[in-house]
Amino acid sequence: MLLPQEIIRKKRDGGTLTREEIAAFVGWATDDIVSEGQIGAFTMAVFLRGMTVPEVTALTLAMRDSGRVIDWSGQGLDTSRIIEKHSSAGVGDEKVTLLVVPLAAACGVIAPNVTGRGIDYCGGEVDMLDSIPGYAIEPSPELFMRVVKDVGCAIVGPTLDLAPADRKIFYVRDVSGTVESVPLITGSILSKKLAAGPRGLVTSVGCGSGAFMKTIEEARALANSMGEVAADAGLPNVMLITDLNSVLGTTVGNALEVIEVVDFLTGKYRDPRTEELTLIIAAEMIVLAGIVPDLVAARALAKAKLDDGSAAERFGRMVEALGGPRGFVAAPERHLPATPIIRPVHAAQPGYVASMDTKAIGLTLVGLGGGRKRPSEPIDFSVGMTAFVQLGERADAERPVCVVHALSEKSYDAAAESIRAAIHTSPTPQPAAGPIVRERIARGT
Repeated sequence: MLLPQEIIRKKRDGGTLTREEIAAFVGWATDDIVSEGQIGAFTMAVFLRGMTVPEVTALTLAMRDSGRVIDWSGQGLDTSRIIEKHSSAGVGDEKVTLLVVPLAAACGVIAPNVTGRGIDYCGGEVDMLDSIPGYAIEPSPELFMRVVKDVGCAIVGPTLDLAPADRKIFYVRDVSGTVESVPLITGSILSKKLAAGPRGLVTSVGCGSGAFMKTIEEARALANSMGEVAADAGLPNVMLITDLNSVLGTTVGNALEVIEVVDFLTGKYRDPRTEELTLIIAAEMIVLAGIVPDLVAARALAKAKLDDGSAAERFGRMVEALGGPRGFVAAPERHLPATPIIRPVHAAQPGYVASMDTKAIGLTLVGLGGGRKRPSEPIDFSVGMTAFVQLGERADAERPVCVVHALSEKSYDAAAESIRAAIHTSPTPQPAAGPIVRERIARGT
């Protein structure tokens, strides 16, 4: 007889779980037969003991099969163009999905995207889009498929229909100190991706102080794990290892990052490193979809569709089709929540920004109320930080390191103190951040 405590003990003691044992535990998690405490014990055992590639594949497929797997046949679509995008998470990084997906769709890619909520000190696409009034972040599979067919893209969260096991396990990982586990990250990402029925996958795997993988070696291990498991499941994939040693873009916070997304798509302001990563990922998706034969031509196509407003138009159509406001792109601030206190934070010492403790900045968002301390805890979509200074730029009395959006004077003061401690300046000029993409790993392409 399979018992949850025996499966937990087996992994705790370093044993290799069978496909049946993994499927059983995932099923129990899905059906609320095991408690959050037991799920936490299981994820901690995996964190400490690891998993073999066959175990991770079994975990991924069990989580995928815990719900419905989208079948795109019979929809009148060129299924070879169905390509997914994902990020392994990072401070300021998740907004790139909101940029890439409509951009890729504007270039002819069919881009269904099943993603997740914020986890630990990193934001999530689901929470960003959940800040938009009316947006159906958990639509029925039928609505999801209809929007993808009509618009070319849709970004949604895991639901009771799509990868529901990930939803249960994801929340527990967020608050149980097991976020960084390579097998659990692999299973979480790929189960959602495979549930959407794609024919290819492009993933950015962050490394640095703002990512869960602090070193390039750790990021490479995660990229290889995801690439091997995805290929084992028959999914061609490209893994891009990215540099997240500083905040990506200029904002951190859910509604605030949505505004940054709209500003980017409409050309109001485009952070250079964010634009570079967006174009690189879009180009990879375009080539995987077979639209153009090489990355140079694909990047040129993506840049053209970004500059002519096609990507912004797709984003607006997606928001409206999933229940959000009509004309959202024209004035997102009218529809999004705002805080009563919006005030700059200046550096502890004026000078050139030499480094950031980007994780501390992410935790500052949690402290403001924009992240979770418990699985079921609600968050405030309005709080966060804008106008972040970048590495190598000067911060002084004229240029704050950022602007904090807070609910109270007390939370502003705490956030300001944390941010000052996290931003390190030098009296001498400092280099800007290096290339955003550090390595590329492709399998099955």
